Amino acid sequence: MKKLSHAKELKGTLRVPADKSISHRSIMFGAIANGKTTVRNFLRAEDCLSTLHAFQALGVPIEDDGETITIEGQGFGGLKAVDSPIDIGNSGTTIRLMMGILSGTDFETTLFGDDSLSKRPMNRVMLPLQSMGAELSGDAGSEFPPIIVTGTDQLTTIDYQMPMASAQVKSAILFAALQAHGKSTILEKEVSRNHTEEMIRQFGGTITVSGKKIEIEGPQVLSGQDVIVPGDISSAAFFLVAGAITPNSELTLTNVGINPTRTGIIDVLQAMGAELEITNEDSRNQSADLTVRTSKLKGTTIEGDLIPRLIDELPVIALLATQAEGTTVIKDAEELKVKETNRIDATANELNKLGADITATEDGLIIKGPTPLNGGTVSSLGDHRIGMMLQVAALISKGEVLLDLPEAVAISYPKFFEDIESLITGG
Repeated sequence: MKKLSHAKELKGTLRVPADKSISHRSIMFGAIANGKTTVRNFLRAEDCLSTLHAFQALGVPIEDDGETITIEGQGFGGLKAVDSPIDIGNSGTTIRLMMGILSGTDFETTLFGDDSLSKRPMNRVMLPLQSMGAELSGDAGSEFPPIIVTGTDQLTTIDYQMPMASAQVKSAILFAALQAHGKSTILEKEVSRNHTEEMIRQFGGTITVSGKKIEIEGPQVLSGQDVIVPGDISSAAFFLVAGAITPNSELTLTNVGINPTRTGIIDVLQAMGAELEITNEDSRNQSADLTVRTSKLKGTTIEGDLIPRLIDELPVIALLATQAEGTTVIKDAEELKVKETNRIDATANELNKLGADITATEDGLIIKGPTPLNGGTVSSLGDHRIGMMLQVAALISKGEVLLDLPEAVAISYPKFFEDIESLITGG
């Protein structure tokens, strides 16, 4: 149980951790490309290290000197069979994207994770990959990990209409399609984060994207690259909300990734009237500095094609909405149910313990504000983003807030609590 920090104001400048999505993919692309890849500003959090260790287990030489990660890429055909199952920890990104990569191998691999990962549905990835010729099966014939992947070097193409907006599902299919013979087509339900498409091009591959339609020819050979990972906007979101709702605050976050498929949090802050400045834009690295000040906020509606651009930020956006004038409605967010927790229920239940007025719906949340937040005992439920959101709530709570399972935060942001402390000048 951890006593969470309270603040009278927040001031300062912070460099948030590196982007989690790009960190994962930098290791994956480096491993399946030919030649050397270097990665700078890699996020050394548990999830991303799960990806790194998984590819080391598959025979890819990867060295980390603390500053730069060096990967001696083996190409798709250079991955080696392993003698024992690979532990993926808590990382849904790792297991789902690796299923796509391993679908094109000529050996069998078992992937397993922790209790939380073992409850996450995998049919959404397994079914399209099975239709391409790979064999995938879950625990005792279910769709849940451990997952056994039996690859084939004769993967066929796919024309796939995505039933949900999911960058993980899309990416798994793209990794398989890079190894298939012929043209594959993916039609997205809504445009989701496009880091995989961007990195296919960065590593010398070819892909065509037109709106929600993606076309890719296989097989392709990729080449090693130098990657500099920008700051993670999902991590920045907690500080953007903290700066907007904590009195007398001004925070600047440097080198934050602003890939347009990820900046829904910025759109919502602006729609709700937050004082937010974007400076020092770097178009090549898709990054910028973000400054936020204490703001008078108003409710809004968050739905449709905006949802995939802020899916990981919705718990902290719900907190933001508790301090806004009027009602905020979040809908079309069914994907929240299959994250590390059912984040719809987790967000409503934990914030309501502190005095919020939130109603969970089938596909989102209805939040009435502004409501003062009080002290209480809450839990991360083993979900890093719920844990971080509750620390931001505690900054403005009137009483002491105790957090159960605070260690979950380290999954994506090991120094989160320290970085919060560094900004508290009057707490």
